[in-house]
Parts: sequence; C-alpha cells; structure tokens
Amino acid sequence: MFETDKAQGDLEEILKTKEYRVYYESKGFLATWWDQAKEWIAAQLEKLFPAIDSASSASGPILIAVIVIVISLLGISTFFLIRNTRRNRTLHNQKPLQSKKEMNLTSQRHLEEANKQESLEAYRLSTRHLFLAMLLSFHEKGLLEARIWKTNWDYYDELRKVDQHKAEQFFQFAQFFEEVTYGERTVMKEEYLQFHLQVWKVLGDRREENI
Repeated sequence: MFETDKAQGDLEEILKTKEYRVYYESKGFLATWWDQAKEWIAAQLEKLFPAIDSASSASGPILIAVIVIVISLLGISTFFLIRNTRRNRTLHNQKPLQSKKEMNLTSQRHLEEANKQESLEAYRLSTRHLFLAMLLSFHEKGLLEARIWKTNWDYYDELRKVDQHKAEQFFQFAQFFEEVTYGERTVMKEEYLQFHLQVWKVLGDRREENI
C-alpha cells in the first residue's frame, strides 16, 4: 500500500513538472520574461511600500514606463554618439590651410579680409578668414605650429597640451567652420555675427564696432 501511494505521488509530481514546462514553453520567452519582470518589480514595491496591496497590478505600468525611459535614453545617447563621431571624423580629415599663401598671411591680414567679405555679406568667406585669423594668431603666440598638412584635430591636440580652455573653444569654432566650409551649410547673418564676436573675444579684442 505504501509503495502504491509513493508511486502515485511520484507520478503526480512528474505530471506537474511536465505541465509546468509545457505551460511556459507555450507562453514563449518574451511572455515568460514579462511575467518574471513584473513579479520582480511587484516584489520590490512590496519591500519599499509594505502597505500597498496592489503592487502586482502596478508593476505592469511601471515596467512599461521603465522600458520607455531606457529606450529613450539609449536613443538620445546613440544620436549624440553618432553626431560627435561624425564631427570628430571631419576634424581628423579636413585641413583648414589650403595653400602657402593662406599660411603666409598674418592673422591681421585675415581679419581685414574677413571684414571686407562681411561688408559684402559674403558670410561664408568671412567665416573662413575669421577662423584662419584665430588659427594663425595661436601660431604667432606659440600655442601651436601652423602647417598646411595639419588638420584641425592636430591643432586641437596641440592646444589642449598647453591651454585646455582655448582647446575647447577652438574645437567648437572648428566644427562651425567645417560645417560652413565643407558641409555646404548656409550661414545666417545672426549666427555669423555671434561667431564673429566669439572669435574676437578669443583674440582678446572687444572692438564690437567692427561687427
């Protein structure tokens, strides 16, 4: 009699185990994961707020909110990562000084040419000469060494070894310069004037009347 009861008990356990396995296999991985995730969140809510009786029902919306937030953060992070990677790649490739003539001109001459182009409302050319004026000013002060073969990334790398603040400013200016010069970006008067003012400040000149 004892052996019969034991066999019956073992058979019931086997059937239960099989039913359990078939049930979860039929639900699928995602459904099983979703239930387990909700159970985990419900357990955490019960630990934090023992007085809450509806932790299980609240776990579903909370889990959805968490997933939406995580996906949003991943999307934003991916966007900025791709944008910065593209911009950094541009700095690695583009050489701001295109000829010996441009390099042999002093920063003052480039400033004069920038003012001339500005008066003609040729803001793209004026932006180029303003940037080169700043670059050659750094060269004249010994903060970097201007060469035709160097990219803006090379200059940024040189600057951050001697002046981190100026290096960060240069990086921002270089991005704007390259979007305008190589990216076919149309420069509006307002953003050009802002760029103009910021470059003059870096050069240590506040003569806003030149704007």
